[in-house]
Amino acid sequence: MMSRISTQLLLFDIDGTLLLSGGAGKRALNRAFRELFGVNDGFDSIPVAGRTDELIFRDAIKQCGIATNASSRSAFFSLYYKYLEQKIVCPGRNKGLMPGVRLLLDRLAPLSNVVIGLLTGNFARAAKIKLQYFGIWDYFVFGAYGDDAPVRDDLVPIAVSRARASKAVITPNADTIVVGDTPLDVRCAIAGGARSVAVCTGSYGETELREAGADFVLLDLTDAERFLKLVLE
Repeated sequence: MMSRISTQLLLFDIDGTLLLSGGAGKRALNRAFRELFGVNDGFDSIPVAGRTDELIFRDAIKQCGIATNASSRSAFFSLYYKYLEQKIVCPGRNKGLMPGVRLLLDRLAPLSNVVIGLLTGNFARAAKIKLQYFGIWDYFVFGAYGDDAPVRDDLVPIAVSRARASKAVITPNADTIVVGDTPLDVRCAIAGGARSVAVCTGSYGETELREAGADFVLLDLTDAERFLKLVLE
């Protein structure tokens, strides 16, 4: 009797893993913050790598001593999306898709036993703005985002649930793998019972990612065949 093949759920982080926006995100956050709250450069000292937009926003308002409510929070993110759409088209340092990303997505897309989704701290609308600009939004069947849960560790179950609710056929023993560039991506995978592939394309090196508990560490995503061998075997 042939063994049943598990569908692989591959959950990709965005910033530092799939692409660099050239600073568009932070410029848009700062512009929205200044317009709504009158504070310049409110996000410049806030750590962002691997964190959700919600926690980043909370840190900024706490640091600046700003009281907010649901209305002002909603107004802020509406402005953020507006300015992100403007800033994403502007030149920026190191802006672009990470090496090998498009070729890897092209390699993964036709595989019947692989479903690719997003797991990101970006709010869903911000994620779509970024990925549509770089022409890769349509590769992803589903996603879990920073507006689904403020703590990244809670996103894997949400992503798996959305995968099962999508048109993809997900086998009961499906294997979930998080692909990201920070220790928080790795920790998120561990918390969600998933494996992880960490890439050294962001702010962290191989040693830090291995110490965080990554199952696999790659310098980048340029070797599609090696990536497939790691996640499918």
